[in-house]
Amino acid sequence: MSDKPLSFWGGYDALTGEIIDRRHPLSGKFAAGKVLVLPFSRGSSTTAAVLLESIRGGTAPAAILTIGVDTFYALASIVAEELFNENIPILSLYPADFERLKNGDMAKISQSGEIAISTKAEKRPAAR
Repeated sequence: MSDKPLSFWGGYDALTGEIIDRRHPLSGKFAAGKVLVLPFSRGSSTTAAVLLESIRGGTAPAAILTIGVDTFYALASIVAEELFNENIPILSLYPADFERLKNGDMAKISQSGEIAISTKAEKRPAAR
């Protein structure tokens, strides 16, 4: 999770799923198979192209959550569905809901697009 936008063009390695933008707070982290939470994309349609390639290659995030609708991420998922019969959920959140998320929270996304969040505090065993 980051409060900084990410351009997949030059910022995401479609071969490995690593965030490679060295100025981004998530630099060096692997997003492949994980829920990636960003406020919005940065850049242009090249972001959609790199995300599309990562979906095709199996190195895309499991889902992407953003504040509001992000057309570049959505475009990549829609085109991947048409070309490869694969996609990833791209979900938009209200700003207040985005602010409540924390790194390490677990997100479960239903087929209908409902999001259930388990916070870090809920995962800790109760104090004795």
